[in-house]
Amino acid sequence: YLPSMDAAAQRVRIPIFPLSNVVVFPGVQTPLHIFEPRYRAMTADALAGERLLGMAAFREEQPGLAPGDPAIHPYGCLGTIQGAEKLEDGRFNIALLGTRRFRIESEPPRPAGRLYRVAEVTLLDEILPPDDVPLLAEARRQTIAVFSELVRRTNPERTPDLGDDLFTGVEDALFVNTFCQLLELEPLEKQSLLQADRVLDSCERLETLLRFRLAELSGHVPGGERSWH
Repeated sequence: YLPSMDAAAQRVRIPIFPLSNVVVFPGVQTPLHIFEPRYRAMTADALAGERLLGMAAFREEQPGLAPGDPAIHPYGCLGTIQGAEKLEDGRFNIALLGTRRFRIESEPPRPAGRLYRVAEVTLLDEILPPDDVPLLAEARRQTIAVFSELVRRTNPERTPDLGDDLFTGVEDALFVNTFCQLLELEPLEKQSLLQADRVLDSCERLETLLRFRLAELSGHVPGGERSWH
């Protein structure tokens, strides 16, 4: 199976890789270990073609292997396999770079012999209107400030790493997406961030989540400590 794209409509038919605890964001690389037979076949087909995979999270977290086709969120992230290692027993280790968010429109009937899911999706852009630029600059500054305070509270030995130039030159959407993927957030929280079309909305939601974690550490809301890295 090879992905096919209609550039004018920004529509693409891609293999879907559903996971319970991984949400991928554009511009960020994610290591993945592929062990189920259906996803080994999916990976092999992707490597023989355009190296594209569509990552989508389960609607409800399910422990262990998910039989059949579990319900997934309609928003996910297209990724390109940048590196792959096939192990002797047929498993794969891959490095997947997120490229574009997508919205699932439909899942065509599965032909006999194909083990994995394929979906028709619409590719989505991250929107940054000119009027959002000054608001985003302030939201970005606040996000860095709250993150720095969380690190001081939970990993004080890492505080010297948080210089003023740590995020200098990092484009706004990549700045937000990197935080969204790498921070220790719940899958549903990450899914909410992924579904935001405007970069400003993502950054403001991220700042709110970080402030909530800071409030947890301060004992102002129920909850326990978390480690941030």
